[in-house]
Amino acid sequence: MKRYDSLIIGSGPAGLTAAMYLARFGFSIAVIEKSSSGGMLLQTGDIENYPGLPPIKGYALADAMDEQLRRYPVDYLAGQVVSLEAHGGYSRLLLDDAWLEAGTVIICSGLQHRRLGVPGEERLLGNGISHCALCDGQFFRDQVVAVVGGGNAALDESLYLSSIAEKLHLIHRRDAFRADKIYQKRILAVPNIVVHYNTIITAVHGSDFLTGITLSSPGEEDALLPVNGLFVLIGHNPAREFFPAALQTDQEGFIITDAEMRTNLPGIFAAGDIRSKLCRQIATAVGDGATAAKAAQVYLENIHV
Repeated sequence: MKRYDSLIIGSGPAGLTAAMYLARFGFSIAVIEKSSSGGMLLQTGDIENYPGLPPIKGYALADAMDEQLRRYPVDYLAGQVVSLEAHGGYSRLLLDDAWLEAGTVIICSGLQHRRLGVPGEERLLGNGISHCALCDGQFFRDQVVAVVGGGNAALDESLYLSSIAEKLHLIHRRDAFRADKIYQKRILAVPNIVVHYNTIITAVHGSDFLTGITLSSPGEEDALLPVNGLFVLIGHNPAREFFPAALQTDQEGFIITDAEMRTNLPGIFAAGDIRSKLCRQIATAVGDGATAAKAAQVYLENIHV
């Protein structure tokens, strides 16, 4: 069983920052990621609120963070974390079918896309239904698409898609968006975006590929809307399938930590969007990652790993 000073689950801004700090402290570390390094940054369009930088694409910021980390002796491990066990002075982690051991673990697993929960959604995911306009938007150039959601991500990706698609239907279940006013103002100024307030999607249609969706609004008959693509951007759930049963979380499943990113389990820390907190931004994730790394350093030095 391979042993590290610290295992970091997730390679978003929090995980990459924690890894860089721990590597600079001289510890042996590994970053675990089931897909590509960068996390949700890879699905983010223009970033306009990261201090000290002009507007930058999410993938570009992810590449810069990743390149900076790779200057240090850090192991990158690809795979799915199946379980995590805390044993006081050390922790064990099952990655696919191999066990790893570490003095500390920093959970930066982030978020998973929330689903609509309608029949056929899973079958058509990747066949007309997507959670990432930046990833899949080009497949729908000059076609009719729909976006469901009302937050910053939904409106930001709708703006991007509107420059590619012939027409875009933006569907929101409430009578007003919850996104920042700057996004709302931009959306309403785009001529090929049609906004559907107080509307939900009750069905998706298509055998091998999406052909349309059913819209339902109070006081109106359900309507079939032909679309070539559907982008579901209705929020996220915590990526928590591997959490130990004793790990303390809030009612939504996000990890509760103290100000130093310590969880209720010794040697287990959490950083970034997986934490129970008010503000989930790149800037706060980076701060969490640095704090968790410092707290892990103190822990490791105290147990003499």
